[in-house]
Amino acid sequence: MKEVVVVVGAGFIGQAIARRVGAGKHLLLANVTHKSAIEAAEALANAGFDVSAAEVDISSRASVQALVDKAQSLGAITGLVHAAGVSPSQAPIDTILKVDLYGTALVLELFGNVIARGGSGVVISSQSGHRLPALTAEQDKALATTPTEDLLALEMLQPGQVTDTLHAYQLSKRGNSLRVMAEAVRWGRRGARINTISPGIIITPLARDELNGPRGAGYRRMIETCAVGRAGTPDEVGNVAALLMGTDGGFITGSDFLMDGGVTAAYRFGALSPAA
Repeated sequence: MKEVVVVVGAGFIGQAIARRVGAGKHLLLANVTHKSAIEAAEALANAGFDVSAAEVDISSRASVQALVDKAQSLGAITGLVHAAGVSPSQAPIDTILKVDLYGTALVLELFGNVIARGGSGVVISSQSGHRLPALTAEQDKALATTPTEDLLALEMLQPGQVTDTLHAYQLSKRGNSLRVMAEAVRWGRRGARINTISPGIIITPLARDELNGPRGAGYRRMIETCAVGRAGTPDEVGNVAALLMGTDGGFITGSDFLMDGGVTAAYRFGALSPAA
């Protein structure tokens, strides 16, 4: 059997990473609908990759476990790319928390139970997590280590505590990076590594919709005022993921890599800062 790389959320970023890390391995591409999973699988199969498709709802323990079981039936799971999620413009607060926060914790837990020695993974988070004001040490620890099934019951995530969908998204993405740091300890006991990438605005069909939606002006201002002066591409995220998942990244685990073209720097010290 071949080594298996599982891509949860095989959109443009997930596929770009798969192209960088999937040669010579079996790629299992999972999306929320069977149709979109098949489309992603066909695109990579036409490019010469050994690939299969699956449907998964990352907010369901049974669904994620079924994906784990399918992956194990194909071979040793040596790679995990988790790029699934919803944006602040796509869903209400409770859905964002259940998919982006709980769903990510679930994927990390269940795949962390079976990841092979020498394996590695990346979670695609967001620059938004870096713009959330500092939490208390107790809140950080709670987001990082609370058992998955108790996570959404945290006081800080209850109605009235989470003010809007952007706040829910920022909390989820901060939680993702903290969760990965904690999970890196557990994955390390299996001889495996896990890291987070926090991209800025990456041009995908979803991002293009956002640029033309109610948050579009803010998105365009971020692009125009950041140090790089442009948005990023899925292939650039793929380059970083390939480093983190490959042998050149063998000393990196439990880390979060911010790649936003300097947007967060501009929020703290540049034209996007409150002082400016």
